[in-house]
Amino acid sequence: MRNATIRARTEDWLKEKVESVFKELGMTPTEAINLFYNQVRLRRGLPFNVLIPNEETEQVLRDTDEGKNLVRYETLEDMFEDLDG
Repeated sequence: MRNATIRARTEDWLKEKVESVFKELGMTPTEAINLFYNQVRLRRGLPFNVLIPNEETEQVLRDTDEGKNLVRYETLEDMFEDLDG
């Protein structure tokens, strides 16, 4: 019987973004939370790695958020050609 309540506060924008992902996956927020809790229980820890990014990774994340230093390709083949070259 489900009778426990979880209360948490988060930013509006984050809630909206995350709940739109849940919707795409066909899940409710409650189902996602239960999935997360069950994974923590089964793994006896977080179901993903929690790492502190190095400075280079932090810079790339900042640049991406700001739309800087992005490379766009017309096709997947173009991207692979550039990576091989």
